[in-house]
Amino acid sequence: MAKTSKRLYLIPVLSKSLDILELLQAENKPMSLEAIHRRTRISKTTVYRVLKTLVHRGYLAQSPDGMYRHVMRPKKLRFGFGGQSADMPFSEEVTRSLREAAAASGVDLVELDNRYDAATAVQNAEEFIRSRVDLMIEFNVEQSVAAIIGDKVASASIPLIAIDIPHPNATYFGVDNYRVGVDAGEILARHAQSEWNGKVDWVVGLDLPEAGLLVQGRISGAFEAVRSVFPDLSPETFVRLDGRGMRDVSAKLVTNFLEKHPKDRHILIAAATDTSALGAVDAARRLKRQKHIAVVGQDCIAEALEEMKSPASPLVASISHETSTYGPNLMQLGLALLKGQIVPPYNYVSHKLVTRESLS
Repeated sequence: MAKTSKRLYLIPVLSKSLDILELLQAENKPMSLEAIHRRTRISKTTVYRVLKTLVHRGYLAQSPDGMYRHVMRPKKLRFGFGGQSADMPFSEEVTRSLREAAAASGVDLVELDNRYDAATAVQNAEEFIRSRVDLMIEFNVEQSVAAIIGDKVASASIPLIAIDIPHPNATYFGVDNYRVGVDAGEILARHAQSEWNGKVDWVVGLDLPEAGLLVQGRISGAFEAVRSVFPDLSPETFVRLDGRGMRDVSAKLVTNFLEKHPKDRHILIAAATDTSALGAVDAARRLKRQKHIAVVGQDCIAEALEEMKSPASPLVASISHETSTYGPNLMQLGLALLKGQIVPPYNYVSHKLVTRESLS
């Protein structure tokens, strides 16, 4: 009777990875890629990719001279993430990106919803502190409690990263708010030149003062860009309205503004968020004054992109904050902080202008 061989359900690359890890554990000293290759007889390409993966996941460390050493990992890292609001599309896009990056990095992500509310943001920060997360990522829109959150987290000796809205004792991560505002203002000015023969009656900023001065830079930058093209516009032409980054609030404000100025036909609107921008579009459409306004938003959320595709829409552009890059960059920044590496106090993400033409 023929003898049946027992089948082994092995994963070759995983076995090779463990061979490399066990070698570095046994040697307990830094080793070069070449030395690991000679000792394991694994191809250099595989050794290189395995080493980079193990460094990324925190099992190994690589020194500036290229040597690799084993790192003790007593537990899986836990990052606390206070999301801005599950009801805000941009916040949800950031959350999705962060979830995917945390899973890829082997980090447990503990999520709480700040609900666009100051008191909730403070409570969530306190919950992260009680649960002793290794690092906290804060997406809190209310600047009024930023100092409270920053102080509490610093007192607990937990590294803190603040998204878009600066917090004391935190490393900043997000867009360059003033610069994205300038880009928005430049496209508004070009629209006035090409479509309205350079006529501008009003420049309206749908602002977000609750987020603090840095985020208000989005409107300041837009105003400055328009002013540089139309230097003769009077200061009274520039009006800030507190849209709170919300669609219904912004729609009401723009409705009231348009009703107060029924004869004005050349109104530029810079919105701090796409959600506010869509509120302005709603107001103009309801009053049948779409041709009297031009709107530029921030964030490039899906609904804004769809709105822009309509040739008759007053939403002429949005600034993409490239949310898909948030998660990977936040993971990289968080792990660097936990390793004691020196990181810049302000970490800006890339952004780009998206227009109706670029979507077609």
